[in-house]
Amino acid sequence: MEHIVKRGGQKEKFDVKKVYASCYYACLTTHMEKKDAEKICDKVSKEVNKWIKNKKEITSENIFKEVIKILKKHSKDSAFMYKTHRDVN
Repeated sequence: MEHIVKRGGQKEKFDVKKVYASCYYACLTTHMEKKDAEKICDKVSKEVNKWIKNKKEITSENIFKEVIKILKKHSKDSAFMYKTHRDVN
């Protein structure tokens, strides 16, 4: 994966740690145990990393939607918090 096109149009290198961190925050806001959040976010970040592997460029919006889709399989409440947290910012 080369670049992510952000909402403002700027480009940056993909950083899977950002996916993990935002997932982890969403899980913790649902009062999930830290060890459970770590397991889920590890799975989510690996799936996202695999999903974008052969793409040269992708929008942050596409990544956002994919994280929600994957996270929803593991924790619907956390997926909701992930989605709504961004809407607040």
